[in-house]
Amino acid sequence: MNSDKPRRPATQIVTGGRDKKLTGPVVNVPVWRASTHLYDDVGALEAGKTSSEDNRFFYGRRGSPTQWSLADALTGMEPGAHGTMLYPSGVAAISCALLSVLKPGDVLLMTDNAYDPSRSFADGFLKRFGVETRYFDPMTADSAGLFCDRTKAILLENPGSLTFEVQDVPAICAEAKKRGVVTLLDNTWATPFFYTALEKGVDMTILAATKYIVGHSDVMLGSVTTHKGLWAKLRQTAHQLGQVVSPDDAYLASRGLRTLAVRMKAHEASALKIAHWLADRSGVEAVYHPALASCPGHEIWKRDFTGSSGLFSFVLNGSKAKAAAFVDALDLFGIGYSWGGFESLALPVHPEKYRSAVLWNTEHSVIRLQIGLEDADDLIADIDSALKSASNIA
Repeated sequence: MNSDKPRRPATQIVTGGRDKKLTGPVVNVPVWRASTHLYDDVGALEAGKTSSEDNRFFYGRRGSPTQWSLADALTGMEPGAHGTMLYPSGVAAISCALLSVLKPGDVLLMTDNAYDPSRSFADGFLKRFGVETRYFDPMTADSAGLFCDRTKAILLENPGSLTFEVQDVPAICAEAKKRGVVTLLDNTWATPFFYTALEKGVDMTILAATKYIVGHSDVMLGSVTTHKGLWAKLRQTAHQLGQVVSPDDAYLASRGLRTLAVRMKAHEASALKIAHWLADRSGVEAVYHPALASCPGHEIWKRDFTGSSGLFSFVLNGSKAKAAAFVDALDLFGIGYSWGGFESLALPVHPEKYRSAVLWNTEHSVIRLQIGLEDADDLIADIDSALKSASNIA
């Protein structure tokens, strides 16, 4: 295969990371389980210690062709990327990316609609570490006013995974670059298939690969992809913190990745059908789906994204008890955390607990839906039945 020939995203997903020099003439990369790698002689051992090259044996923590193949495939999905580090969870990816660019005394800017574990890491570990975190309105029109002399990094999430506001990431990144501030983006919702973050100006793009990349709800995994300027820092921090992904998990993630394009399109189509259906239901106060004109930042979504995933939320007019009754009445939707797998999930969520800069109306009953790969009409029938079942609760 000619790796220099431009490939469309779906083709890149299928072909990326298949380096015959490492893996041989196989379709699926074998699982290389190894902690100790043996050297031919002491000279080779010493050369391995000082080498900064990737995709070569050193010790189990540095990986094997199984991990390298997945990392290379993820790097290939982001134009302008130099490398990808793998982590045992999305939270580990976020935490290690931040630690690679922050030091005591620095200020971290974080969007107010960020994933709760990101906030927990900032308000807990980073605070003890001497880093101050300042939260900001994700829909701010004054991104220039966010920065101070001590601002060194800004963590974005686009869209937010509870309330789905879409930020003007290119504008924020442009302001950050003027000041030498590193921009990090949690890109789990769209994945690089629908949103190429580095092309928008982002320095580090982060995935909770547990979700759409793996796609089968059976592996915990995270990744950070970056350009050449920050690669050494990212890689060194991961190695110093002993971050490593098992080859078995990397294999399953690579296997899931190959069907990402078709899965994302299926998630998108079903979620859009259900979101539009919900928007017309009495008792539904609002639907937060970036592809709907009513969602904050919809025009930015149209400009910057090439599609939408299967995760969105809606506001049920009524009490928290009504929201709980609705979720309990669902048959095809599981009740559980995470998303991005083949199965549909429903979860009452409480954005008011995770806001600092922008207060959330606590009277709203927000329900987040992960639309899986079941038939959309069956899911609509299930939602309709649950809405009727909960309708007698105030």
